[in-house]
Amino acid sequence: MDAQAHYMFQRNPNDAGPNGPQRVGGGGNGNGGPPSRSGMSVLVRTLVIIAIVLLGWYLFQYFFSQGSGDGSSDALEIPYSTFYDEVTSGNVRDVVFQGQDVTGNFKDSVAVTDATGAKKTGKTFHFTQLTNGDPNLTTLLNKNNVAYQAKPVSDNGLLLTILINILPWAALIILFFFVIRRATQGQQNIFSFGKSKAKMVLEDRPSTTFADVAGVDEAKNDLIEIVDFLKTPQKFQRLGGKIPRGVLLVGPPGTGKTLLARAVAGEASVPFFTISGSEFVEVLVGVGASRVRDLFDQAKKTSPSIIFIDEIDAVGRQRGSSINSNDEREQTLNQLLVEMDGFDARQAVVVIAATNRPDGLDKALMRPGRFDRRVTVDRPDWNGRLAILKIHTRNVPLSRDVDLISIARGTPGMVGADLANLVNESALLAARRNLDSVTQACFSEAIDKILIGAERPLILGEEDLNVVAYHEGGHLWLAC
Repeated sequence: MDAQAHYMFQRNPNDAGPNGPQRVGGGGNGNGGPPSRSGMSVLVRTLVIIAIVLLGWYLFQYFFSQGSGDGSSDALEIPYSTFYDEVTSGNVRDVVFQGQDVTGNFKDSVAVTDATGAKKTGKTFHFTQLTNGDPNLTTLLNKNNVAYQAKPVSDNGLLLTILINILPWAALIILFFFVIRRATQGQQNIFSFGKSKAKMVLEDRPSTTFADVAGVDEAKNDLIEIVDFLKTPQKFQRLGGKIPRGVLLVGPPGTGKTLLARAVAGEASVPFFTISGSEFVEVLVGVGASRVRDLFDQAKKTSPSIIFIDEIDAVGRQRGSSINSNDEREQTLNQLLVEMDGFDARQAVVVIAATNRPDGLDKALMRPGRFDRRVTVDRPDWNGRLAILKIHTRNVPLSRDVDLISIARGTPGMVGADLANLVNESALLAARRNLDSVTQACFSEAIDKILIGAERPLILGEEDLNVVAYHEGGHLWLAC
């Protein structure tokens, strides 16, 4: 019989599904979503850029004002009357007119008292002339042989002033509109708490099929009718058959409940909405119920479709079973009950839920008309474990001494996720030893590592060995 079983169940390369190797026999959520993005958010980066730009403009204005205008940082600020007196006394060498700004040099140093009472002495001066100018100033300069010239007024100062005064306000306005836009987009902001967080797997993407699921043949057979209904709903409706409202997948963790739901969507080639039960409940009361309504509205618009709720016990626990009851959770459950019982008979929308704690679910959720089917996804027997090992080792080079039947018989109680981990540990062990293929010894050591733990070298001295021997001998003597 073992030879016949070996012929029937040994690894066959032709067993590969059309979509290549997939996760089989359970484990994980199967969503295969992209990794979460990390790093500085766009909002923080924008604020940093704006702060750097503003700081740069202010620094530029500071150094520009220090190095321009009067042409020197030690120029004396003098009144027009002092300049007039110095021209009259013949102490002015040259003058430069630039708009209302006038700069120049004295022949001899001049002492000036500033507004604080401090006295300054220097030969370079600066002052602002009168608005309309002095019509007699040119005659006075010619008379006293003062060299003078006029320069055009520079627009840099005006442009810089405008930028410094307007740029901060423009930046604040842009930032305000950016924040508003970010707040109205996505599903994590304060304006869209009620939007569903379900991820939609489109039918044109590569999806899992029943060929990628092994070890749960009884559960697959129970779900075949669901697939037939989604493909040809009129076949059942013409005889008065009602739409199966929901299917509850029950079983230990890692047995393949999520994988089965994805296989149903892949076989039926319909939109597949997946969400976790904990994603419905939020701090704000009424958010969970709004998300349930939004999810079912999306599913109805794309029917026929499938809604998969993983870990439904997070939202479907019995009402009133705890003193610290959560009103938000109960409102979410009530809305879920209403939506599941309010389908139009012509709308092909099936709800598939998974849980490993069915005893805590609300009775109203379990009644016929909501979850009509209860499919048990149990731990596989050795034949199921062998089928799972065959698919997991499709792309793993195996040595000739590998006997999958003995491995399957030697792993009682393991589910699909455990067997996937076993194959992965064996491949890693063979890679560490620089082997060309995975041997039977690699599988044996991987099993010991998973069931018992990693090998720990223990070195005992002669005295310690004697103590252990006496201790164990005492156990033997008492047992006799």
